[in-house]
Amino acid sequence: MTDDDRASQDRATQDPAILGYEAARDELAEVVRRLEAGGLSLEDSLTLWERGEQLAAVCERHLAGARERIESVIAAREQQPGAQPLTK
Repeated sequence: MTDDDRASQDRATQDPAILGYEAARDELAEVVRRLEAGGLSLEDSLTLWERGEQLAAVCERHLAGARERIESVIAAREQQPGAQPLTK
């Protein structure tokens, strides 16, 4: 087993919910790369696909949280007297 295989196996057992956005995104990109490369058994492909779904959900949650934070800051700024509206 190579170091890359061991690292992939360690990540696969890690709960994706504890990953930060960048770590989840990077691992998701690796999952996609491995699936696209092919040559995996059906079981390995399904396991990777399931992991990818979990990682995609984690990324979505992080992005939704970031979106909420931005909207909150914009709303708070607009509530300040004399604040200039942000242009789009």
